[in-house]
Order: sequence, then C-alpha cells, then structure tokens
Amino acid sequence: MTLIIEKCTIEDLGLLQEISIETFNETFKHQNSPENMKAYLERAFHLKQLEQELSNIFSEFYFIYVNGEIAGYLKINTQHAQSEAMGDDCLEIERIYIKQSYHKQGLGKYLMNKAVEIALEKNLRKIWLGVWEKNENAINFYNKMGFVQTGTHSFYMGNEEQIDLIMTQTLSEYRRRAL
Repeated sequence: MTLIIEKCTIEDLGLLQEISIETFNETFKHQNSPENMKAYLERAFHLKQLEQELSNIFSEFYFIYVNGEIAGYLKINTQHAQSEAMGDDCLEIERIYIKQSYHKQGLGKYLMNKAVEIALEKNLRKIWLGVWEKNENAINFYNKMGFVQTGTHSFYMGNEEQIDLIMTQTLSEYRRRAL
C-alpha cells in the first residue's frame, strides 16, 4: 500500500468539496434527518465556504491518497481560525474524514501524526478537537491516540443542536506515549 499525504491548494477546491460531502454523508446521514443533512452540507461545503477556508493562512487541508486514489483528508486550524478560542499555543484538528471503503486501514493515525508533526514544527503545546458525542468509533480512536475529554461545545446540524466532546492532548504527552 502506497500512502501519500499532500497539502491542498485552491486548485483542489472541487475535489475538496466532493470528498467533504461524500465522507460527511457516509458518516452522519444515518443519524440525522435528511433536511438537517442537506442544510449542513450546503452551508459547510459550499464552494465559497471551502474557498474561504483554503485561503485562510491559519487553516490547512491535506489529502491522503492510497495507491493513487483519494481516501480522505485532514483539516487543521491554528490561532483565530480555531472553532473555539483555545489559545495561540494550540492546534485544532477540525476534520479527519476517511471514505468508508478505507476505514480500518490506519489512515486516521497517519493523518493524526501529520497534525502532530505540524504542531511540533510550529512549537505548539496542545492539540484539540471536537467530536460528536454519538460518534463512538471516532471517540474510541481518539482515546486510543491519547486524547482526553476536557469539555463540550454545541455543534449545529441544520436546526438541531448537537453536543461535541472537546478532547485534548498535550504534545509532551504525545511524545511520552510515542516512546
């Protein structure tokens, strides 16, 4: 299996929209109403919205390819691009989305390690993320990766308020676990 992680550019906008909609739909459509899914997908993954995010110097997107085929992506935020004010010494993992056909192949760990690598390069202290309280597979993965719940915040799926668990890990703890 050949894996490549590649930073997205504005030229990747159409592909980013396609993979975003596909992976979000695969993961969440069975637990949400069609109306709320439609509203969220149209807002969050509209080309103008994704273009703004790609153009933000404090946000970065990375595609992961398996044997030349796109399998998913990572979105990270620092400074004021973070979805919560966590401080300038933090990196937010806003999205790790993997196509269902590539689940259970360790790709999430590769993308997590990419986020950690970037955080280390930027001399940041902590990594954090929000994960829907009903997304048990993702919560289990983040727990295995050493993240712990440190809070909650609201996430809106259409007109429905949902609760995301805030999970964090210090980079010193990550290094300790990696040894």
